[in-house]
Amino acid sequence: MTQKKGVILSGMRPTGRLHIGHLSVLENWARLQEDYESFHMIADWHALTSDFDDTSRIDEYRRELILDYLAGGLDPDKTVIFIQSHVKAHAELTLLLGMSTPIPWLERVPTYKDQIQQFNAMGKDINTYGFLGYPLLMAADIIIYRAGFVPVGEDQGVHLEFARELVRRFHYMYNTNIFPEPMPVYSKIPMLPGIDGRKMSKSYRNDISLSASTKEINEKVHEMVTDPARIRKTDPGHPEVCIVNTYHKIYNEDAEPEISEACRGGRIGCVECKKRLAAILDNTLAPVRERRDRYAGNVELMTETLRLGAEKANARAEETMELVRGAMRI
Repeated sequence: MTQKKGVILSGMRPTGRLHIGHLSVLENWARLQEDYESFHMIADWHALTSDFDDTSRIDEYRRELILDYLAGGLDPDKTVIFIQSHVKAHAELTLLLGMSTPIPWLERVPTYKDQIQQFNAMGKDINTYGFLGYPLLMAADIIIYRAGFVPVGEDQGVHLEFARELVRRFHYMYNTNIFPEPMPVYSKIPMLPGIDGRKMSKSYRNDISLSASTKEINEKVHEMVTDPARIRKTDPGHPEVCIVNTYHKIYNEDAEPEISEACRGGRIGCVECKKRLAAILDNTLAPVRERRDRYAGNVELMTETLRLGAEKANARAEETMELVRGAMRI
């Protein structure tokens, strides 16, 4: 048996079906599960930090997310897939860590004030204890499995520093050394814009679902924003401002230089360019779509995956909590 390089923890919030922008994340997780002992959670408690006022669809979204995890390449035989709220020790560790966490540490988290302002602009107040404390819950999620590594994009490493500070503070206060300081496992995750050029989001209706059909892909690509200065097919284009070209760079990397050159020379029109992209995206998502449909028809497998995942996650979490309670003498 191959020696694992360490323990990894990651997860996503169940807020709806994942889109194509998440595909590279799932593919990275699938690669890492070969070399690391992997825990991947469905972070339903984190969904409550902003969606606390409407929980009517959270169970549906949890089912959608496990399907996307499996369709994206996570293997239940190689990784522990579980629902966060099914491991109550996350809440206990969050509570115990919170007893000694300085409030200014939470307030200075880079995304805290920005997200409050963004939600205020949308007419929603998230000035809540739960939202202030979400970095603490996130840190507990990681260290309760004594995970030494968290897969993140190159721009997200700063968020792990909070967890490392908590670990150092806990070790100093209780004269112990229970947790590794979690480090980022960087990967180049492309930031895909939505079809209208804004951030890809279901709320903007500018996303392409991981489970999109061939028809849906064609329709979405047809709606993509192109060079506004280009009126006729023979007009010189500016691919650097075209959303279609951005997607070609990621999903059609080998052909993109030729397509860009033809665009600049007025030798390929937007309709043909979009047609090529739609075919590439359909080919990319076809195996994901097929796996998702296969798993969706096997309810017993999903149920058993989550049952075993919760069992394994609870066992590891309880081992950690015994060490924590011992160190704190409670």
